[in-house]
Amino acid sequence: MRIGIAADHGGFALKAQLAEALEASGYEVADFGDHELNPEDDFPDFVVPLARALARGEVSRGLAICGSGVGACVAANKVPGVRAALITDSFSAHQGVEDDDMNVMCLGGQVTGPALSLELVRIFLKARFKGRERFKRRLAKVAALERENP
Repeated sequence: MRIGIAADHGGFALKAQLAEALEASGYEVADFGDHELNPEDDFPDFVVPLARALARGEVSRGLAICGSGVGACVAANKVPGVRAALITDSFSAHQGVEDDDMNVMCLGGQVTGPALSLELVRIFLKARFKGRERFKRRLAKVAALERENP
């Protein structure tokens, strides 16, 4: 599985730790940046290219990290086909995939520690969409919203 990962300065350290752990576990990791710690960088510059790559099928899942995880989540969800959520607990890490086909997990590098973050990422990556009719129906409604012109 090819995993995309992106972070601004607020998630830079966590991104490095997660990427190393994922590669050690056999995942291919595509790093969308930032590639150096820059306190003046902006999360959309890294999260949006990750989200677009996911929407094009270039990565299977994405991890988007900023200080709180909120901004990364907002930015990722602006890209059609991306279903991102800020995750802080194990239930949401798998349920978001199983029921809502979440494909980007957002984390707060200043909020969630590395051990918990790695546990949540592992749960997220192992989870699979259940594909029940009611879940597909709900996702079709979300996809219809993405096609509307404002």
